[in-house]
Amino acid sequence: MSLLEVRDLTVTYADGAAAVRGVDLRLDAGSKLGIAGESGCGKSTLALALLRLLPAGARVGGEILLDGEDVLAMKWGRVRAVRWAGASIVFQGAMHSLNPVHRIGDQIAEPIVLHGRATAAGARKRAGELLEQVGLPAARASAYPHELSGGQRQRVMIAMALACDPRLIVADEPTTALDVMIQAQILRLIEQSVADHGVGLVMISHDLAVLADTCDRLAVMYAGRVVEEGPAAQVHEDARHPYARALSDAFPRIGDPSSRRAPRGLPGDPPDPSALPGGCTFHPRCPVALDSCAVDDQPLREVGRAWRAACVRVGRDGAQAPAAGHDGVPPPGEALRPAGAEPDGGPARTGPDGKATAPHCHETGRQDNTPRRHETGRQGNTPHHPETRRRHRPPR
Repeated sequence: MSLLEVRDLTVTYADGAAAVRGVDLRLDAGSKLGIAGESGCGKSTLALALLRLLPAGARVGGEILLDGEDVLAMKWGRVRAVRWAGASIVFQGAMHSLNPVHRIGDQIAEPIVLHGRATAAGARKRAGELLEQVGLPAARASAYPHELSGGQRQRVMIAMALACDPRLIVADEPTTALDVMIQAQILRLIEQSVADHGVGLVMISHDLAVLADTCDRLAVMYAGRVVEEGPAAQVHEDARHPYARALSDAFPRIGDPSSRRAPRGLPGDPPDPSALPGGCTFHPRCPVALDSCAVDDQPLREVGRAWRAACVRVGRDGAQAPAAGHDGVPPPGEALRPAGAEPDGGPARTGPDGKATAPHCHETGRQDNTPRRHETGRQGNTPHHPETRRRHRPPR
């Protein structure tokens, strides 16, 4: 039996916004699941729904099975017993999650006392041990939140999440607004905590690279739905849904000159959850959409072993769709030009491993191979790059 199983979860807010639409997820004890997507895709709503922390008026459907028990069907007394002890959450923004007028040690000790894990004196001792476990001196238990740095406050939140030895930890963007050095330390700390205690981890982030490095599996959400889910490394390196691929390509590859010079991104904005487009909700922004995408929503289809993507170009038999559709556009898992050739038909672009790399959909901006004007800075084929401008600027 899985530690956590989410079945057809839906969340609709009082204003009619469909924040989560039919999400299915599964997590085993000792495993790490990453959830990625832009702001507004439903990640944090999903995290809050797992522990019934949504605001009043939100309508929730489906099932959330924690150790086989449906969280949505629990009475409130049972829900309070499950929080912190069965499952805990590391909220986004530690400064806003900690009480500014209470000392750190008291806040860590509070759930330990409430769940009957120790006496008040024992809970204070346990709080000091937890602080040392996350890399802070036990003496910091007497500090107030404003006396700690951002990284230290985030460590306190992790200590609180571990206070009652939960079976599941939900980390909602635990490294947001932290510098890269502290971010790396916090990520290693989370990984070590999961390994030492054998708990399950659901980690939410915008950064696919961080999730691919930290988690075993990765789910990409868009407009309240999971559009791709599979092994973290494979989804990050070879995403089959065009949205997941765009997220991955938004981060440059170290050592790849073409990645540094080529502008990458995804035009447009995520749809309004209260006014979603018909068909596949991604089709207004998709560079390889077919006519049918505006009409037919796409279910998750098998790409490989334990790997699914909700795209019309993914074959129903688990294989990738044919090399080109009726409009001649290749599927999202492959290059948008033959063999990674440049727009003018020049030689293929190669990465640091010597293999041809596929140009990305936004480099063309349309289904032909003509560069857009903003890519060149003028109507010719000379790249419009700051280094180029400086190199050709005449001396004064």
